[in-house]
Amino acid sequence: MTLDPSPSQTVGPFFAFGLPFDGGGDVVPPGTAGAISLHGTVRDGAGAPVPDALLEFWQAGPDGRIAARAGSLVRDGRSFTGFARVPTDRSGDYVIRTLRPGPVAGSAEAPHLAVTVFARGLLHHLFTRVYFPNHTEANAADPLLSALPEERAATLMAIPDGWFGGPGYRFDVRLQGPGETVFLDLISEAGAVR
Repeated sequence: MTLDPSPSQTVGPFFAFGLPFDGGGDVVPPGTAGAISLHGTVRDGAGAPVPDALLEFWQAGPDGRIAARAGSLVRDGRSFTGFARVPTDRSGDYVIRTLRPGPVAGSAEAPHLAVTVFARGLLHHLFTRVYFPNHTEANAADPLLSALPEERAATLMAIPDGWFGGPGYRFDVRLQGPGETVFLDLISEAGAVR
């Protein structure tokens, strides 16, 4: 006897129907001084691109302040929002335009972008981070980076590449397998790293 699949067993995702929005990758408007691009590819355990993933990015501004303005999904063409939501394309690629984050006052964490990954086959979304190599001292003192073996910490580091003809960084997400991105367990009490 075969039972019908329940929603947690069906292959999705269904993100494209309601979550992406116009300008979702623009944390800052085009032409903003100091803007950088962050781009990459989401890959599955076999190394194949994931063409239907959705990524959310949250960050502090260059001054270290978290944007507290209501309506970060509304792009007014002037403001830093601290939030991006982008789907991957057919090649598993994504891109956002943002500013390099600054250190958050009172935090021991190095400047970073928090990332949430939604993809087919995942029953729960995944959490990770993007760090930048120009924060050498802060990265060395960061509690998460310093607790990881060097080869695992490297999966959280953006690579400068000057993509789009300007300042740019590459950050690929590997869901499992060799070179798997470090993911954070923010749900359990222990807050374990996977």
